[in-house]
Amino acid sequence: MILAAGRGERMRPLTDTIPKPLLTIKGKSLIVYHLEALKSAGIDSVVINVSWLGEKIQQVLGDGSEYGLRIQYSVEAEALETAGGIIQAMDKLHDEFIVVNGDVFTDFDFSRLLSFTADAHLVLVDNPPHNPSGDFAIEQGLLVNKGAQQYTYAGISCYKKSFFDGHSEGRKALPPLLRVAADQQRISAEHFQGLWNDIGTPERLQQLQ
Repeated sequence: MILAAGRGERMRPLTDTIPKPLLTIKGKSLIVYHLEALKSAGIDSVVINVSWLGEKIQQVLGDGSEYGLRIQYSVEAEALETAGGIIQAMDKLHDEFIVVNGDVFTDFDFSRLLSFTADAHLVLVDNPPHNPSGDFAIEQGLLVNKGAQQYTYAGISCYKKSFFDGHSEGRKALPPLLRVAADQQRISAEHFQGLWNDIGTPERLQQLQ
């Protein structure tokens, strides 16, 4: 699942007319980099949640056949945040599924996520300047909320459907769910040291270009 429903407030005015995942790096949109990487990892079915200017994403990507994929869309009348968006799309997802933010740029190999065993698995990266305190730590392969070395959540993860059992549909943020599950030792994690950028502002987009 690619998360593509956000408004992209910090990217304005660029995102006033273009949804954030369609912003381009070297002439190719952010979301197309993801589609190509997912296809290379052996994945053939992708769900994309859309809201703000979502029709433009659907027009550009279509049914996914151009990329050798089957794309389904989960349309949100208003953005439901990450957990809410995943829960709404649950009937379109497999029992185990990868989730990636549509506004990150990375060379992460998604095939690494095809054999996780915990209820969920998160990819963490070194803390960028805009998030110096980090989000989580890793201890003995498990995600913990606080540790000696804090890292930043990369916006790349995978889940078993059962991770969201008991959570109703509606607007719902993901971090509170992750923090509770981390305390319950239900999430594994890894530290990725390859190429990763969070395209959060026009300045960061220009730097990456």
